[in-house]
Amino acid sequence: MSSQPATPASEERRRDADRTKAEILEVARREFARQGYAGARVDEIAALMRTTKRMIYYYFGGKENLYVAVLEKAYAEVRAAEATIDVEHLAPVEAIRTLAELTFDHHDAHQDFIKLVSIENIHRAERLRRSEALVNLGAPVTDLISRILDAGRASGDFVTGADAIDVHMMISSFCFFRISNQHTFGALFGRDLTAPEHRARHRTMVGEMTVAYLTGAGARPAP
Repeated sequence: MSSQPATPASEERRRDADRTKAEILEVARREFARQGYAGARVDEIAALMRTTKRMIYYYFGGKENLYVAVLEKAYAEVRAAEATIDVEHLAPVEAIRTLAELTFDHHDAHQDFIKLVSIENIHRAERLRRSEALVNLGAPVTDLISRILDAGRASGDFVTGADAIDVHMMISSFCFFRISNQHTFGALFGRDLTAPEHRARHRTMVGEMTVAYLTGAGARPAP
């Protein structure tokens, strides 16, 4: 039996549903990042949306599913940004520097993402592990880095034995720490890591740090 063609009315209903789901996810993202998983309330999310709790349950089935959907969207946005890097037309050194700087920019502009990841780590990735979409979202970035590393070793630019996960950790840890630890770091050392006067320097640091390690610039001489 063939499916019926979409009518203007059905298309409009679909667009309305997509808009409503996107708006719910945006409000839920802010609430989960602000209150944590345990502290966030579906009633409050509904109130902020000026909708009903029933509507949220209709689209997402409950608080846990909503939280997982927020995580899936947040991680998918990171992967989408990474996918914009044109590995085929960039030299390996420039490609890995571009990836490091892009990661810096994304984390800087999406600080709720850092909060959500921190919350999920507190819960030992309990809900992340239940999402097939999230568990498989690590592959695109490691595949991308592997391609850059392979090209860099083939050209002779990269000389270290680091694999894609090592490099991803190296880049992410710098970019993540700058946001996640800004308050404790500021209290201890009197420096706001996210202040505008430090941004350009830190952005350059993460790119050059990664390039220096892969090219062996800081390698110890052989005994």
